[in-house]
Amino acid sequence: MVTFLPTPIGNLEDITLRVLQRLKECEVLLCEDTRITKKLITLLQDRGLLTKKEYIYHALHSHNEEQFLNNVSLEFFNQEIAYLSDAGMPCISDPGAKLILFLQGHNIPYDVYGGISALTLGVAFSGIVEKEFVFLGFPPHKMQEKMEFFRKNLKNEIPFVFYESPYRLLETLELLCKIDKHLQVFLAKELTKKYQTTFFGKITEVFENLSKTNIKGEWVCVVKAEAKEEHKKSLSEEEIYSLDIPPKIKAKLLSKLQNRATQEIYKELCEK
Repeated sequence: MVTFLPTPIGNLEDITLRVLQRLKECEVLLCEDTRITKKLITLLQDRGLLTKKEYIYHALHSHNEEQFLNNVSLEFFNQEIAYLSDAGMPCISDPGAKLILFLQGHNIPYDVYGGISALTLGVAFSGIVEKEFVFLGFPPHKMQEKMEFFRKNLKNEIPFVFYESPYRLLETLELLCKIDKHLQVFLAKELTKKYQTTFFGKITEVFENLSKTNIKGEWVCVVKAEAKEEHKKSLSEEEIYSLDIPPKIKAKLLSKLQNRATQEIYKELCEK
């Protein structure tokens, strides 16, 4: 049995009781980075949240997934196994999806536990997502690809969420300012950690504030375009007169424009 376990994105107390119980039951830990998982396990054990035991650790990340899955024996999965990415939910801008497809393809049982994610936390924090949203992961690095990436998603007029590195955050925000200076945004860094910081408002204002701020840390960004007003085309009197529609309907339309009785206008139309 393989269980995919969410891990804290900063605050250790976000670990769930289910995750702790499952870790007590597991023998093998598949990890995005064994060093980070070992550190997490040690912290949990030192704080008395997890009983001390020895695990077998295997690295399973985006660079070795195919090799690992091509060479692993199916008997390996008869053990009690947990998969942990470095922080947050596996498979959400983190490795894990290929492992799930492998397990599905070989009818190997697996489970996924719920827990914290920068994605859902950022959406809830933002206040600008009422119902649906699109998650984009990390945007492309190259500017032209990034420009096309954002323009395409802004056409949908659905709020979208993406992650960004502190090394590219300002250039990404500057690009969004050029595309649409009226965008509403919410940005957060170091969620659940000591230096958790949030920014929200018009993108031009947020960009200006961040240009003067320490932006170290991983960022989650929520973006919403302003609702475009639907411009309803109004017909002139001349256009209404020329319409090929029944006189009664034409009279009703003209009565609203001329503030006259419908019957009076209808009579005039019939006499013509």
